[in-house]
Amino acid sequence: MKAKEIRDLSNDDLKQKLKDGRTELFNLRFQMATSQLDNTGRIKEVKKDTARLLTEIRARELNLVVEQTS
Repeated sequence: MKAKEIRDLSNDDLKQKLKDGRTELFNLRFQMATSQLDNTGRIKEVKKDTARLLTEIRARELNLVVEQTS
């Protein structure tokens, strides 16, 4: 998922995507532990997407705080 796509999402969509990503990461790790995972690179992609989502959520929180104090 690209950063531009993430910025275009609403807050609720961000939280849902984050939840889905964490669930997928759990499942991928489980598959890896049981030697059923074919594409190990997918773990790296999901981690990066999760980090991007968390970064955008935090940026919006900070922006909201700045707007309230101004």
